[in-house]
Amino acid sequence: MGTGTPDTRLIVLRGNSASGKSSVAAGVRERFGRGLALVTQDNLRRVVLREHDRPGAANVGLIDMVARYALDAGFHVVVEGILYAAHYGEMLAGLVADHRGTTRCYYLDVPFEETLRRHATKPPMPGVGEARLREWYRERDLLAGGIETVVPADSGLGETVERVVRESGLGGAGECSGSIRG
Repeated sequence: MGTGTPDTRLIVLRGNSASGKSSVAAGVRERFGRGLALVTQDNLRRVVLREHDRPGAANVGLIDMVARYALDAGFHVVVEGILYAAHYGEMLAGLVADHRGTTRCYYLDVPFEETLRRHATKPPMPGVGEARLREWYRERDLLAGGIETVVPADSGLGETVERVVRESGLGGAGECSGSIRG
C-alpha cells in the first residue's frame, strides 16, 4: 500500500546516541520551514509511550503510523532516532518501500570515543554515563539492502544538513501542502 505522494520527501536519520541526528533533523526543518514533520523516536518512545526500547514494542508501530499519516497529509517527514536495525529495520524497510515520493536514508557514523565527547557537551541525563552509552552503542548498525548513505563523523552539522536538503530535493521543494498550518 502506497503512502505519501510523488511530491513528498521521506528522510530517515539513524545513528548512535550523540551522533547528531536530532541536530541534523532540526537543521533540516529550520532550512525548509513549515510543512516538514519531525517523527522522533525519543519523543514517541520515551515521552508519549514511556516504554523501553525492545523488539516488537508499541513505539515501532507508532513511529510507522505517525510517519505515514504525515506523508498522507502532504507533509515531508524526517524520521529520526537510534532506531536499531534489529528492532526497527523491518518497519523502516516497509515505510521506505511504500513511500511514493523521494526517500533518502542516512546513518550518522560516529566512533564511540566521539560519542562520549559529544555526550559530555549535552545537559546531564541522570543514569546515562559511559557504561550506559557503551551498552547502547552499535557499531555500523546499518539497515539491510544498503539503502543508507553513511555520513562520517567529520562531516560538520552545516555540511550534513546541506547534504540532506540537497540530496532529498527539499532545497527546491518549497513549502508543501500539509493540511496543518499555523
